[in-house]
Amino acid sequence: MKKRDAYEQEILAAYEKGELETTSPSKGDLSKFKAAATATFIKDRRINIRLSSPDLMDIQARALEEGIPYQTFIASILHKYASGRLVEKPSNLTSRSTRTLRDKAAQRRLALR
Repeated sequence: MKKRDAYEQEILAAYEKGELETTSPSKGDLSKFKAAATATFIKDRRINIRLSSPDLMDIQARALEEGIPYQTFIASILHKYASGRLVEKPSNLTSRSTRTLRDKAAQRRLALR
């Protein structure tokens, strides 16, 4: 688990002391938020894309790490890229495509002996 920074520690301490209050948005604000969310995430276009099997397996594994379906994960990546907010974070998994290339190179070295 990731360590908490000072701000997060402060929030946690306030929560544990019961110093935080729950607030609800007004009905007007709530309807504005819902309308903005709906307009932002309307999926009105369909695309088809061809991927290599190892790349698809890597994407599916990353989606599993994130706890979301892989098609939703792909759409999220594309949205973040298009809006300039894509930040890559390293995976805990070994890439199948990298592993496949490494395995093929090892096989070629053995065949040359």
